[in-house]
Amino acid sequence: MLQLQIKSDSPDVEIVQNLIQSAIESEIKNLKRSIEKTNKLLMEFEAKYQVSSELFFANWTAENLAGGDEEYVSWAGEIKIKQKLTNSLQKLEAIEYVINN
Repeated sequence: MLQLQIKSDSPDVEIVQNLIQSAIESEIKNLKRSIEKTNKLLMEFEAKYQVSSELFFANWTAENLAGGDEEYVSWAGEIKIKQKLTNSLQKLEAIEYVINN
């Protein structure tokens, strides 16, 4: 769990918390949309080659793909992007908001 602590002597602390929370929620939505887009691209590769992305990433080389290096880099790149997006999403979703007046 990650705690986001907001300290203020001002009565506007609740407004600030709502703004920060809204911004983080917006980023969470953006990350989820990006993950959906990446998943769609991964599913296209998986359907084309009848292999999971995990198996591809662990065992395949560019020589295994009809598109060679370019297709390998694209597929592997999408896997890495998904990992990064998922990691960011998990961190943001784990935030707990704490207010100290």
